[in-house]
Amino acid sequence: MKNNRRDFLKLGGMAGLGLAGSGILSAYTGRELPTSDQTLKLATKLHKQEFNMSGYAAPKLDTVRIGFIGLGNRGTAAVKRMARIAGTSINALCDIRPERTDTSFQNLKNTIHKPVVYTKKEEDWKKLCERDDIDLVYIATPWDLHTPIAVYAMNHGKHVCTEVPAATSLEECWQLVHTSERTKKHCMMLENCCYDFFEMLTLNMARQGYFGDIIHGEGAYIHDLLEGNFSKSKYYEMWRLKENIKHKGNLYPTHGLGPICQVMNINRGDQMKFLVSVSSNDFMMNEMATELAAKDPFYKPYVGKAYRGNMSTTTIKTHLGRTIMVQHDVTSPRPYSRLHLISGTKGTAQKYPLPGRISNSHEGWLTDAEMKALEEKYTPNLVRKIGEMAKAVGGHGGMDFLMDWRTIDCLRNGLPLDQDVYDAALWSSILPLSEWSVNNRSNSIDVPDFTGGSWKKNLPVDISLSKGGTTGVI
Repeated sequence: MKNNRRDFLKLGGMAGLGLAGSGILSAYTGRELPTSDQTLKLATKLHKQEFNMSGYAAPKLDTVRIGFIGLGNRGTAAVKRMARIAGTSINALCDIRPERTDTSFQNLKNTIHKPVVYTKKEEDWKKLCERDDIDLVYIATPWDLHTPIAVYAMNHGKHVCTEVPAATSLEECWQLVHTSERTKKHCMMLENCCYDFFEMLTLNMARQGYFGDIIHGEGAYIHDLLEGNFSKSKYYEMWRLKENIKHKGNLYPTHGLGPICQVMNINRGDQMKFLVSVSSNDFMMNEMATELAAKDPFYKPYVGKAYRGNMSTTTIKTHLGRTIMVQHDVTSPRPYSRLHLISGTKGTAQKYPLPGRISNSHEGWLTDAEMKALEEKYTPNLVRKIGEMAKAVGGHGGMDFLMDWRTIDCLRNGLPLDQDVYDAALWSSILPLSEWSVNNRSNSIDVPDFTGGSWKKNLPVDISLSKGGTTGVI
């Protein structure tokens, strides 16, 4: 009895140490923390910056010559949007499926764009990257090709725009950073949610001090994709379902995270310090695979797999003491939500599940009339200039077109892009970091400083169109 009581008190005292005592606790639980793990090593890597890409303005391009790689759901729509932007020339299209390149080629038939088509071999994308009449490679392939194509394109003198996430491992994140710094080529992740109208409004308000000091932010990707992930035709060779088997943690963090990072000036005055992540079990994906396999043998290889948990929740602490919560759930029958919560010392903004709302007190949300007055005062010039056209062209309500137009306008006017390679690497790194935390009983892990310390002096990017804004539409 005495020995049991003594052991209990010892363990109770150690529990009070929390995460700081994780190394001691592991001796009692019999669970060794993988201190030699490659993810841990890369999370604490000290980076000596070769060239600071934050705020970098590449030489002006009178005409931005574009090659598209990946013409699935996202790529096909992007080709249509870019064809509407003046000062562009779509010079090449690439997809392993001839029917996909043919669709985009036909969509451009009555335009000024006359692209060369690559569709014969799996690595035909390399030929596109090697062309001397391409300035920008636009990547909309499955995730595992984003980094290899981006690195190859930059090494061949091309700027890069890649769909999200830009990378799926810390090794890939660092590859993007090193290559962009060495080649002085932009590597922008196509985080379109940063260009949604309420997100841009609240960013402008935050920049002008409306919310005071930002304390906390929340973002998410809660989107019921269960049936789509098991569709035979939606994602080429079931690639997205396979990602849900390959990885744990938050697979798709950037939609909710990107706008919050911009509000907090992450990489430009503040930086993520560490995170912890917890994930539920899988209650739905293996069950669906089993149901489908009972009727169709095609699905038998997907039965009994270690699917990631349905809900992933990650909490991040920044160097300035702010907190960020990011969630991911693409299986539960919940209404679509990116959360988008901004909490400051003087005010709060929240979007989802209801439309965007703002408050400057604990008594409730502002009235419709008060909201309209704020919109009139704080709507960014970018939205004033091109917002109605963006809504007409479309792409998630117009935010896709805003993103594409703004990117082309910056390249044509020699302006820094709104998102740089450090944002692409940092926001994407939540996937492998959260996976490590989930696999290690939600222990904390450092977040790499991809800027090599330059976040302390980097300045926020001006999105107010004080310069630029000269590109037209067709």
